[in-house]
Amino acid sequence: MRGAKSAKWVAIAAVVALGATACGGGGDNGSSGSGKGKGNGIVSVEIGEPQNSLVPTNTYETEGGQVINALFTGLTKLDADNKVVNAMAQSIESKDNKVWTIKLKPGYTFHNGEKVTAQSFIDAWNYGADQTNAQNTNPLFSHIQGYADLNPGEGKKPKTDKLSGLKAIDDNTLQVTLSGAFSAFPSQLSFTAFVPLPKAFFKDPKGFGEAPIGNGPFQIKGTFKHNEEIDTTKYDKYPDASKIEAKGVNFKIYSNLDTAYKDLVAGNLDTLLTIPTSGLPTYHKDLPGRYIDEADSAVGYIGFPIKYNKAFQNADLRKAISMSIDRKTIAEKIFLGARTPADDYISPIIDGYRKGACGDSCTYDPTKAKALYKQSGGLPGNTLEIGYNADGDHKAWVEAVANQIQQALGIKVKAKPFEQFQTILNDLQAKKYQGAFRMGWSMDYPDMEDYLRPIFSKEAITNGSNYSGYVNEDFEKLLVQGDQAPTHEDAVKIYQQADDVLLKDLPYIPVYFYTMNAGFSDKIKSMKVAGHQILWDQVKLS
Repeated sequence: MRGAKSAKWVAIAAVVALGATACGGGGDNGSSGSGKGKGNGIVSVEIGEPQNSLVPTNTYETEGGQVINALFTGLTKLDADNKVVNAMAQSIESKDNKVWTIKLKPGYTFHNGEKVTAQSFIDAWNYGADQTNAQNTNPLFSHIQGYADLNPGEGKKPKTDKLSGLKAIDDNTLQVTLSGAFSAFPSQLSFTAFVPLPKAFFKDPKGFGEAPIGNGPFQIKGTFKHNEEIDTTKYDKYPDASKIEAKGVNFKIYSNLDTAYKDLVAGNLDTLLTIPTSGLPTYHKDLPGRYIDEADSAVGYIGFPIKYNKAFQNADLRKAISMSIDRKTIAEKIFLGARTPADDYISPIIDGYRKGACGDSCTYDPTKAKALYKQSGGLPGNTLEIGYNADGDHKAWVEAVANQIQQALGIKVKAKPFEQFQTILNDLQAKKYQGAFRMGWSMDYPDMEDYLRPIFSKEAITNGSNYSGYVNEDFEKLLVQGDQAPTHEDAVKIYQQADDVLLKDLPYIPVYFYTMNAGFSDKIKSMKVAGHQILWDQVKLS
């Protein structure tokens, strides 16, 4: 998910997912579905306005991802320890990490009663992988054999609409052949882009996005009410329905995280996965015994549109800006310790992270930064703009970073707010915005590769999340070598070499690592979150 609310792009300052760590929001909408107090079984959850309609393969940010996670069930999922376990898959086996045989658990149906079969996954993945459909998660299907045929490039039409590596052996057996060995494939399947789709989707994809028919623990109630709410009710025919205590989920859309926090404290909201900066000094007292403080997978960045603005194409310039940022002060003073200074592109909770990997490039040194800035030739008019989404509680830290850069380099730096996360994402996708930009990424799945390919690979420029337009052929080669490594340990060593290429080029500047500071109402006794997604079978009501 894009954004750092978790595994994708993270919308808020405090990802999973983007990215994404939280989202923005806009006020109590007075929904009867949410209701204050205990006993009705409906749990309200803060989200920001999703970037797109609710189509799984086009959802790559944490706002929409939170909803998709409740409506659909994939083949694998994350457990409370952020480990990948089987969900709808009964077994996933491979002798060579290239050809995978997946057996499905029986009993799963879509919310319209249609049986979920191997073909349900094949149809969904074919749609997501076809460049004609321009789905945001398209690059995630690149490991499957036949992907290149569905993605011949801009201006070219695919000669097929089916991935040659997908085969239904029978209704409950799916065979997947990859273009090469990829040991992280079962982990990748835990991301919501890989859920199945019913036949109804293909008859009306646009209408489906407003009222999705999933196979998960909750089904949509009515339609997606934009900038207001997404209401759901428990699906009683879900195989694990007995483990789900909530009778429904009301996703309340906010445009201001401070408003959401006030609603949480007042009992008008049940779950807030990102405590805003304004609440950090008091949330332990405001929410006695009703908060979560733990490591998170998201990383916060300042990015540069390298391909689309020549002013940012000098790596020394980007390094000078990075060395102008006092990460320790940002983490301790702005976030009151709820962030830690970033020193790698990889989150510390992921196997492959290396403490201090960024070296001098991520170390505050205003004297060297100013000299390096002059050496690089500087920016036109000695002016820098940093865009950020105002619905995600980013104003304080982006303005603080802007002030630090301005003082260190002796240039003019402006923080530019965008009203919603979807607005800046859309402008970046359209190559309209050419200033530096705040971004956050939370894991789609717990593997080092997910912090590299979806954000910085060449293939992610067109349909993915490479808003920088960054291309480095050495990086591309190392990604392929890492994919094809015989063991996870071997893959990590090669991916670390790819990470080193990024750390030298700095297409994005790592600024901080997220921690999860979440809160819940007295309607909830306890809850678990993984990959910034709520684990609904772990939500216990009071």
